[in-house]
Amino acid sequence: MRIRYLMASLALILVASVTPATANDFEPQLKAYLEEATWIQDPAVVAAIEAQNAKHAGLADADIDALDKKWRAEKDSGSGPMIAEVLGNDLSKWLMQIKEDSNGLIAEVFVMDNKGLNVGQSDPTSDYWQGDEAKFQQSFGAGPDGVLIDEVEFDDSSESFISQVSRTINDASGNPIGAVTIGINVENLGN
Repeated sequence: MRIRYLMASLALILVASVTPATANDFEPQLKAYLEEATWIQDPAVVAAIEAQNAKHAGLADADIDALDKKWRAEKDSGSGPMIAEVLGNDLSKWLMQIKEDSNGLIAEVFVMDNKGLNVGQSDPTSDYWQGDEAKFQQSFGAGPDGVLIDEVEFDDSSESFISQVSRTINDASGNPIGAVTIGINVENLGN
């Protein structure tokens, strides 16, 4: 009985010591970045999302799954026409420039339509459909003011500590049309 009590106590201590890690110490700076990043609502971003929303208006769940599978297969092989088309569009080129001009602050950035499908991106994402992920659900899914500031994690590809910040993108009338996710290198915040 005493061993069980001791084990239960140790488990509670372990859980309690892990729980504070859910707080993101950089949240105030990341929120400030989102407020200052006026490029997120640039008319070119809004127009690209609106065009893709119109193009994808009739997609069913099976169509989205098929597109996502095609993207993943191309990503696994290293290239393909679908990835090339997205990376070659004007929005992606502009996002690549935003990333480059950030002096290492932005590790990645991608814009999604109202279904969570990639519209433009600075780097190829692992999948095409973000609609099943918190970054989309807690930004776009939360309405016009939706924001998600994710935990800081070590990113192997950039070899830096990144926090993904996501927010809803609205049309000129304030209606949600898509979302953006920006991988911020927290080591470069304030530089």
